[in-house]
Amino acid sequence: MFLLEHSLSRNTRSVNGTIRFRFSIPAPHATVQRRNFSNIVKKYNVGIVGYGWVAGAHIAAINAGPHAQVAAVFSSRPLDAEALSARHGSRISTYTDYKELLRQPRLEVVSICSYPYQHRQHAIAAAQAGKHLIIEKPLTLSWKDCQAVEAAVKKARVKTCVCFECRYSSQFQATKAVLDQGLLGDLHYGEVDYYHGIGPWYGQFRWNTRKDAGGSALLTAGCHALDALLLCLGDDVAEVTSYDTKSKSPIFAPYEYTTSSVTLLKFKSGRVGKCAAIVDCLQPYYFHTHLVGSEGSLLDNKFHSMKLHTNRHAWSTLAMKMLDSGDVADHPYQTQFDKFFESLTAGVEMPLTSLSDAMKSHEVIFAADQSAATGKPVRL
Repeated sequence: MFLLEHSLSRNTRSVNGTIRFRFSIPAPHATVQRRNFSNIVKKYNVGIVGYGWVAGAHIAAINAGPHAQVAAVFSSRPLDAEALSARHGSRISTYTDYKELLRQPRLEVVSICSYPYQHRQHAIAAAQAGKHLIIEKPLTLSWKDCQAVEAAVKKARVKTCVCFECRYSSQFQATKAVLDQGLLGDLHYGEVDYYHGIGPWYGQFRWNTRKDAGGSALLTAGCHALDALLLCLGDDVAEVTSYDTKSKSPIFAPYEYTTSSVTLLKFKSGRVGKCAAIVDCLQPYYFHTHLVGSEGSLLDNKFHSMKLHTNRHAWSTLAMKMLDSGDVADHPYQTQFDKFFESLTAGVEMPLTSLSDAMKSHEVIFAADQSAATGKPVRL
């Protein structure tokens, strides 16, 4: 655990325009130490599907937590079980046959870390085998496939966790706390934008450029920003209008789809919002957040609240860790996965990032992409 100082304490005080309060949340991730894993006993055994970049972050987060350990890895290429066990600190069996992995009764949970175009197949098979699911974003590459996964999960009655892990980040845990305390009053406008140039210097670029793998700027990466916007403004979206374009830089020429989009959202509550998804920018990573309400506003890690009588000519600062990297090693997977395993033990759906939560975000994403493709608003 670690302590953050920010402004939600009832005993708030202002020092040089900074409002501080204290609360504790689990550390976003931890480094797995090599150890004698033969003596470690945890409740859940997890099988990893796919052994690429994101799988390493999943394994580290699962093994670092108190509830589960990775016990198996499926990959289309043969892997050395002893080497993997030594590297990740848990006894791992390896499989090149996915059906064989699913037949292992000791595995209670399967974590889907394969390519997005394989998610439907892998998730449905795991649900049919009675395995609880962790699924990397995007859930699938089409709304029809999302619905197929949902149907399989409901029929099998398994629990789910979808990797919209930014909801468990320090930034959005603190932002949501500000909202829940009513410090901004009733929100009427919000924008959350994703700026991250995914070029050849980035491992994801190799497959992300393909339309049948990345899908769209919003689906492949900007989905985190749109999901965070819905966390803040609500999921009662009535209509979306989206426009897209693409950089003329030769760096991003390999992309088979437009790599910048902006989506306008109209909510049933009367609120309006905006989400930009820009994966062809040449700048530092930036997860822009601006929320405007009847009692104040929040801009990234700064805010003003009439309720706290702060200086309206200057921002007060929230001491929180900002989302400042697209590297999965820096994402708060352990916080999210710990909550999933705790919910699994309690026999309830996890808060914030269950399949039902993710379906709401994906419905808006696919509607936005439809709007961009047709040039027309799409009603949900």
